Amino acid sequence: MTETLDRVAGPPTTADLERWREADGVARPRRLDGLRARLEREGVGAYFGVRRENIRYLTGMELAEGEEKVAGNSGQFLVSPTEIVVLADSRYTAQAMDQCPEARVERVYHNLVGRWSELLASVGAPRRVGVEAGFVSHLMWQRLAEAAPEVELVPVENWVEELRQVKEPSEIERIAAACAVADAALERLLPSIQVGATEADLALLLEWEMRTNGAEALAFDVACLSGPRAALPHGSPGARQIGAGEVLLFDFGAQVCSYRSDMTRTVFVGEPQPRDLEIYAIVARAQQAVIDALSSAIAAGERPSGRSLHNLAVQVISEAGHGDHFGHGLGHGIGLATHEMPSLGVSAPETSLPSPTVFSVEPGIYIDGVTGVRIEDLVVLDASAARVDRLTRFPRDVTVVG
Repeated sequence: MTETLDRVAGPPTTADLERWREADGVARPRRLDGLRARLEREGVGAYFGVRRENIRYLTGMELAEGEEKVAGNSGQFLVSPTEIVVLADSRYTAQAMDQCPEARVERVYHNLVGRWSELLASVGAPRRVGVEAGFVSHLMWQRLAEAAPEVELVPVENWVEELRQVKEPSEIERIAAACAVADAALERLLPSIQVGATEADLALLLEWEMRTNGAEALAFDVACLSGPRAALPHGSPGARQIGAGEVLLFDFGAQVCSYRSDMTRTVFVGEPQPRDLEIYAIVARAQQAVIDALSSAIAAGERPSGRSLHNLAVQVISEAGHGDHFGHGLGHGIGLATHEMPSLGVSAPETSLPSPTVFSVEPGIYIDGVTGVRIEDLVVLDASAARVDRLTRFPRDVTVVG
């Protein structure tokens, strides 16, 4: 694993991008086999997918963040035991033909309901069709049911997402490359952090550094929060000017060849306040306790659950007197989506974490109206190699700027 990570320690090259897309082409038949095995187990004859990340994973068709809202039915797909059909209107037909060479491309332009029965007949007339229920509106569900009343629509949840949480080597490489882009961007930003700078200005500079040095897009909007606003776990940057002696929290990520990074660093602007240093030490201790416990378990041939790791972080923070100031989950999986399976939180399953996989470890302490600290790293877990590695390489030491 270390050799792989070192090879992609900088911005991706054109050769990297081509190699990763070729790896996707090789992997897609195996991914489809996994879904088809689930269809057989559940007694379902076909799968109708509409989620953007699942479209990319199973067909190869790439839609930008939010593009699915204006793409109509383009990119949506049907998987049967023997075939995959990708829908596309005239705006997307050439793209679908190019990016989905294994699929049959059907031209559908705002007439999915009218063609629904015909499309199902073309893939073997299944009696039961699984539908990504969490991403299809109630109205569309009703119309599809009425268009083919002899077909049972089966609500499915996380069938493809469960496949996606186990990462292939090329997927891990892309997440590592996105981490490298984000790490370097924050390093370049540090000299620009000065008392009087605004949150919004620094967020824009950080976005610029990522986009001009290897990121094809942001993984999500940059969060830059200062002083008491750092107590907002998912706040948005505003016009507030940064004051001396305050914390400054950055939560951000890059996207590289469709895969994402996610990191949080809390830095100190000017002389740190003892209170903030103490909180920072507690958060760092909680994160390290989780990673140490995970490493020990993997070395012993065991895989803990995401819930048990979350509970460990809560224990460390609670014993330090801040149990009421850590209210979110410890972490989440990441890949084609910023938040995906597996989950590390109070409601996460008690089953073992999958492997190989990538997830965040991001404990935090937030005191409303006063201050906030979070440290977030992405971690790759590979039980077969007995390895637990940080993909986020930016230092976790106390960082004083400005």
